[in-house]
Amino acid sequence: VDGSTGLPSLSKIASLVEVLSKLKRDGTNVALVSSGAVGFGCLALGLKERPEGVMMKQALAATGQAKLMELYGRMFNSLGESCAQVLLTYDNLGHRAQFLNAVNTFEALFKLGVVPIVNENDTVAVEELRFGDNDCLSAMVASMLKAERLIILTDVDGLYTSNPNKDPDAKRIPVVENIDDLDVDTSSMGSALGTGGMATKITAAKLATASGVEMSIVSAKNPSIILEVMRGDNVGTLFKKRSLKVSKDRKRWIAGLPARQLIYLDDGAVRAIQKKKPLYAAGITKIKGKFPSNVAIGLADSKGVIFAQGISNYSSTELALLKGKQMQETYDCLGYHGSEHVMHRGNIVLLQFSSKKQQQKVDDAKQSSSSNNK
Repeated sequence: VDGSTGLPSLSKIASLVEVLSKLKRDGTNVALVSSGAVGFGCLALGLKERPEGVMMKQALAATGQAKLMELYGRMFNSLGESCAQVLLTYDNLGHRAQFLNAVNTFEALFKLGVVPIVNENDTVAVEELRFGDNDCLSAMVASMLKAERLIILTDVDGLYTSNPNKDPDAKRIPVVENIDDLDVDTSSMGSALGTGGMATKITAAKLATASGVEMSIVSAKNPSIILEVMRGDNVGTLFKKRSLKVSKDRKRWIAGLPARQLIYLDDGAVRAIQKKKPLYAAGITKIKGKFPSNVAIGLADSKGVIFAQGISNYSSTELALLKGKQMQETYDCLGYHGSEHVMHRGNIVLLQFSSKKQQQKVDDAKQSSSSNNK
């Protein structure tokens, strides 16, 4: 949807479909993560801007998703191709069994020669477990599929040293070798009919590159730029994949999940995690934010440096009661017996970051992403 008119950009959608069809014919498996359900819902019901309130957005998504897929279906069919709708929630990808089922579905679609079109299932997504924007969703899908490359089309032609709409001296950054060393102004550039901004794309780049996926940010004005990216031309901004050794599928899955808030640890717990030990409540000093159990949480040391992330067996409410306690005190604290570990060692992935400053930038990007969607 064109943010200035509120109408579908049919020429851009048609061009995008043509490019994806060409890539598919050339032997590349492609998956499209497409927003627009709420925007199409607004269009169908004559609304000029996205309304506030979860229920209204969910209703508009239900209305618009059908029209969005109808449009994609007609365009792909006109080129002799087929597409399929895949609706996901964070809850789907945050649980291993559902994650694997999703992987199997994608693999079957690729074997059938069908282009998966992915969107967040806004109708059933719980607010605290939302991707919030399709940048993070696309990064998780790319990680899930072990993709070679993620290409994000947006309203600017790459990452700049500052907001090019406000600063005439802003310079495009062609390549980001190490996202830890990134030092830019990520002022939001979201439109009235969309969500997210450059901060969410930085978060997506962190997720994708940590999972071994290279990511490019390019302008959506001419979708044929995708072909230039695939050729390795100097367009947009390329984020090089990180050197994390995430070999096992489960570890790769965890590394690809966006961390929900933070758990701060004492020095002893940090050393234990670095030695690939499980996390116990006794080593927890502080909880940041609210989160349910069984989601990815960042682990930070006493200086605030995020050094790992993992799947928590307990919610933030439970951990607030358990922190600093021995696990045998679980029943006394909670009134019931729980897991003997806050995080199992197999559910923890060590990260590599260069400095507290760069970690704070990642944390700020996550917080900005969350604030943009409240």
